[in-house]
Amino acid sequence: MNINATLFAQAIVFAILVWFTMKFVWPPIAKALDERAHKISEGLAAAEKAKTELAIANKRVEDALVQSRNESAARLADAERRAHAIVEEAKARAAEEAAKIIAAAKAEAEQQAVQAREALREQVAVLAVKGAEQILRREVDAGVHAELLQRLKTEL
Repeated sequence: MNINATLFAQAIVFAILVWFTMKFVWPPIAKALDERAHKISEGLAAAEKAKTELAIANKRVEDALVQSRNESAARLADAERRAHAIVEEAKARAAEEAAKIIAAAKAEAEQQAVQAREALREQVAVLAVKGAEQILRREVDAGVHAELLQRLKTEL
């Protein structure tokens, strides 16, 4: 057989193979490649969108944490102020009560001192009368000399 005819036949078979591949094999492969490229681009877009949403969510969480920290610090400061006010109020009440107790104790002590002075005056008056009685060697009548005894009490 002739080499030209063989080359010509091989060229025709090759052309038929190229035509068959272009007509029946290449379109499904190209379609699959296009679909895969489309899915990959959609996946990348979704990943980028998820990344931005994650960043936004992280920012919201950080803002919420800052706000909750600020609120808790404000509540803690308010609680400390209230506790301090309660302690100061209790101190004031205690000081007021102590002042009342001290005043009552002073008044009671003063009253007892007055009573002790009165009792002492009575005893001194009785002793003075007894002393005068012994000096005079006679009895002094308390009813008769009441004015004298009263004046003696006031002088003492």
